[in-house]
Amino acid sequence: MEADQGGTRNEYDRRLDARRKALEAHKRTFNAIGNRRLAVVAGGALLAWWNFWTLPLSVAAFVALIVWHERVSQKVHAETRAVAFYERGLARVDGHWAGSGASGQRFRDPAHPYADDLDLFGVGSLFELISGARTAIGEETLARWLKAPAPAAEVLERQEAIAQMRDRLDLREDLALLGDEVEAGVDPGNLARWAEAPAVGVPAGARIVAFAASVLVAVSFTGYMLQFWEWRWFAGALLAPAIVALALRRPVLRILSSVDAPAQELDILARVFERFEREPFPSGRLARLRDELRGSGGSPSKCIGQLHRLIEYHDWSRNQMYAVVAKPLLWSTQFSLAMEAWRRRNGTNVRRWLAAIGELEALASLGGYAAEHPADTFPVLSDETCFRGQGVAHPLLEPLVAVRNDVCLDARLRLLIVSGSNMSGKSTLLRSVGLNTVLAWAGAPVRARSLEVSNLTVGASTRIVDSVLEGKSRFYAEITRLRQIVDLAAGERLLFLLDEMLSGTNSHDRRIGAGAIIRTLIDRGALGLVTTHDLALADIADELSPLAANVHFEDHLEDGRIAFDYHMRQGVVTKSNALELMRSVGLQV
Repeated sequence: MEADQGGTRNEYDRRLDARRKALEAHKRTFNAIGNRRLAVVAGGALLAWWNFWTLPLSVAAFVALIVWHERVSQKVHAETRAVAFYERGLARVDGHWAGSGASGQRFRDPAHPYADDLDLFGVGSLFELISGARTAIGEETLARWLKAPAPAAEVLERQEAIAQMRDRLDLREDLALLGDEVEAGVDPGNLARWAEAPAVGVPAGARIVAFAASVLVAVSFTGYMLQFWEWRWFAGALLAPAIVALALRRPVLRILSSVDAPAQELDILARVFERFEREPFPSGRLARLRDELRGSGGSPSKCIGQLHRLIEYHDWSRNQMYAVVAKPLLWSTQFSLAMEAWRRRNGTNVRRWLAAIGELEALASLGGYAAEHPADTFPVLSDETCFRGQGVAHPLLEPLVAVRNDVCLDARLRLLIVSGSNMSGKSTLLRSVGLNTVLAWAGAPVRARSLEVSNLTVGASTRIVDSVLEGKSRFYAEITRLRQIVDLAAGERLLFLLDEMLSGTNSHDRRIGAGAIIRTLIDRGALGLVTTHDLALADIADELSPLAANVHFEDHLEDGRIAFDYHMRQGVVTKSNALELMRSVGLQV
């Protein structure tokens, strides 16, 4: 943990301590109310035996205790979530966060040119470190930003917004406490498609007729129970909802067949909308996004909340006990028609609402990341093709552990060939450069003392594996990825990151193949780093000089054990530790 993080850690510690104390107090109150409920039941029974007319007082006291108990229970749940929020925050600050958050596993794409290679998604990934989104659209927006660079003007707006979000701990806490932990279940694509689907044809006045039929049944039943009318009137009134239900059967079935998709977790979505709607963003992108939520079409939180209630009320009709009452009251029909009316009123606004809330959640997540890593800096965006970083480190490593190195690639020096011992830091350097480029063009701060970087598309081959099911060897998978990277260089500003290039073939073919691929990439204006154990590949830098250079990592022995300092040095490595590593695990070599 770097010294700069002390302020964030102290604030998290202070709030966590307060939340834990509040949680314990609410738990004591919760247990005390439970004991009082038992006492009221026992005491009420004795009083009723002594005097029956005391029973209503005992029942009233018991009901009041139930209501109080439920409210305290909600406070216990809220404080429990708050404790978990700050514990996870401290884990991120201290670098022990892997496995504690949303992994974003569903966003993995083996065909993506760098997502798997740079650990964007999965346990211990960049997505898990950053994401605090409560909705699927928030997670999707963040994932999309990490998977593709944005235009410079948009990135600058995101930087300003993230800087504003960085200090809004209360907002991030409130978002974390909105309901129980849920798997972000509202599929934004399904919800938007449902909202924009063609209207279901419903006869004019259908809602009025359905409501009138249900009122007729309710009035006739009340009259029968009060003995104002004979049972025949009630029996005759039941024909009205039967006729209406039969006439509207087809449109109602069409409405119900499509409404299941947006019915999931709408409550949490409405709460997220409401919290952002009342946040006082002063200016810039955040203010515009909030205004999107406050614009035409009414309040999204109220509209989404209304849809949630309509679906929830409709679902009551599925209760077997309530179905006896629901059918003559046309309960399902009336709420189906109400949902269709909701879609006609609000359908054209849903996609805009979701886009705004997704961006706000992504910016809030990146703001939290910036707050927890205050030593990270916003990069300078350059029109010149370059990556000029001072003190560049790996964003997924603890700040105290991560070793910083300077990396400069531009028109004068396009390629670094990195040699070095096993475990010396070569692959970590590649991922450090790649991840910081991804963060830069997502709008986030980077793990560097300073960074000037152009809008680079990353192409990486650092974690290629074979596929038995697809019948692909590791070598074939690697050359397929290399072809993808070469093709990217033809149309994009490319940053290529190639780890142990062509290690699956013999030295002769590797030397010729690697040289040809690297020359093609350099000729197309790409920048990149290539790691190798084969020192013959180091000659490529001499052939391409001054556009290429050799750098290396090295190791040394301390008390009979191999040690690394992870500092990049100029030139080619002069020794290998492979034999020492084999001996260290007990192999006789």
